[in-house]
Amino acid sequence: MLRDITLGQYYQTESVIHKMDPRVKLGGTLLFIISLFFFKNYAGYVIAALFLGMVIRLSKVPFRFMVKGMKTIVMLMMITVVFNLFLTQGTPLFTIWKLTITQEGLKMAISMAIRLTLLIIGSSVMTLTTTPNNLTDGMEKMMGPLKVFKVPVH
Repeated sequence: MLRDITLGQYYQTESVIHKMDPRVKLGGTLLFIISLFFFKNYAGYVIAALFLGMVIRLSKVPFRFMVKGMKTIVMLMMITVVFNLFLTQGTPLFTIWKLTITQEGLKMAISMAIRLTLLIIGSSVMTLTTTPNNLTDGMEKMMGPLKVFKVPVH
């Protein structure tokens, strides 16, 4: 079970993504995650998936290795999908016992599943291509400007 968790692991290989500055990867990952919450239609998710596919290809990390990490969050994703399916108000599609699935609930459930999947795989790319020490150093350098405000960085 624990070896199925790929988020936070480093995958050793030579690639353009591995050689990038960790600050660029941290900033890019943050922008990618934020962008997922601004998409209002599926075209945005398709663009995000294509971008993520390109980055994964450039990283030379096997896609199966990245998807293996998804096994750990499938239960969380299923709970999110079920809650969105049955608890979102809107135009009823059909009723199962006392639970109604709405058009809006179905759309929200699909969007949340796609968003969570892209979010986890996008975060995995960063951790799989950057050593923990480099990530820490990158975060420390990114927070360097906070010294002006007397904020302790370490």
